[in-house]
Amino acid sequence: MDEDLPGGARVVVGVDETPASRWALAWAIGTARLRHMPIVAVHVSRAPIHPFPEALPVQHAIRQGEEARCTEVVTAAFEDVSGGVPWDLTTAIVGRVGDPGYHLVDLAREGDLLVLGRSRRGFLSRLLLPSTSMYCARYAKTTVVIVQQPSPPDDAELSAERTRRFWHF
Repeated sequence: MDEDLPGGARVVVGVDETPASRWALAWAIGTARLRHMPIVAVHVSRAPIHPFPEALPVQHAIRQGEEARCTEVVTAAFEDVSGGVPWDLTTAIVGRVGDPGYHLVDLAREGDLLVLGRSRRGFLSRLLLPSTSMYCARYAKTTVVIVQQPSPPDDAELSAERTRRFWHF
């Protein structure tokens, strides 16, 4: 599978269904266009897979189904962000099953640019599901760019109302 990926320096971007991932994909497309680099869009499914797939014949079918779903997720993200897969970029779509951080670090070679989105999550969410972006920042042997999901625009009327309620006795 890795033989089909473009050679040289690439922009590897992690894609999932979150808004932060859409921002990261948009940033990656812009950077790939600016630097004339191919883009590798990766979605990793966290589906539970048996460590020895040959032990259970059904696992092979589950893995294939999840990898096909990964391709659908990446294609939908491209459609949402740029109206489809950019025609002016060399693009590869990769679907994997397992731990996202591990697979993203494994795919990003030295000289690549690894782009990830980071959304605002609560304490409980961070406690139960570790951060893929922090894992990649720690273990990747390449440059990692973490695109923060922007805050929604703050409405002046709403913020003034919140302030009044907070300070009002």
